[in-house]
Amino acid sequence: MNLLRLIILYLILSTQLQADTIYNLIKIPNLEIYKTDTSNKLRYLYAKQPFTIGIDNNINCYNSEKKDLDQKYNIIERNLNKYDQEFLKKINLKYIVLCQKLSISGILTAGIPDHKMKTLIIDIKFNSKHFERVIHHEVFHIINDGFKEYFNEKKWSKLNDEDFKYTACSTCSDKTGLFVYKEFNGFFTEYSKTTASEDMAEVYSHMVSHKDIVEFKTNKDPILKKKVEFIKKNILKIDKDFEF
Repeated sequence: MNLLRLIILYLILSTQLQADTIYNLIKIPNLEIYKTDTSNKLRYLYAKQPFTIGIDNNINCYNSEKKDLDQKYNIIERNLNKYDQEFLKKINLKYIVLCQKLSISGILTAGIPDHKMKTLIIDIKFNSKHFERVIHHEVFHIINDGFKEYFNEKKWSKLNDEDFKYTACSTCSDKTGLFVYKEFNGFFTEYSKTTASEDMAEVYSHMVSHKDIVEFKTNKDPILKKKVEFIKKNILKIDKDFEF
């Protein structure tokens, strides 16, 4: 009986130690390790309990059932395996946090990148139709945060028609559509029109996950062609061997 108690005590203490170690690394509570033995050395963590973070405690996410985690992990890993260890080091991404109903200031969101903490939080229940592409959209925000000098928003904005203006912020607009425009207007999606950084992320994510759409659109849309060339040129500054 004493041995059993010691084993139980050890498990409790080791679990708490693990949670404390994770918190000290990325400042997100209630996480446990999902998988760390990956080909590109990404560390996958999951929310065991709901967590609240942010300067004003305005970021919230909830724990998921194991079957949902297992299903979405396979999709997420397959997409993130596109990025090798060296590229991930360059863009400062190491930890992937899996949870659901992710929100910031009460607004649901697909992901929250934190370049400083080397972390990307992903809502595994976000829009299943666009889920895979959105993973790369969020990766771009990590890239952008680390290389602002390459992805200059003023230079980007000049690629648009002179009379076009982005909104003040991505959450200040009702332009939330993620479906690809049928027309050729310089944008892949409605969401592209919110801010310059979101527009870049939408272009990048299509380049990575929908090459056929990119080829079709850029053959008929000179503005989109310039945007694709801009992204490609600057990604190759970070890693000359990167393949879209």
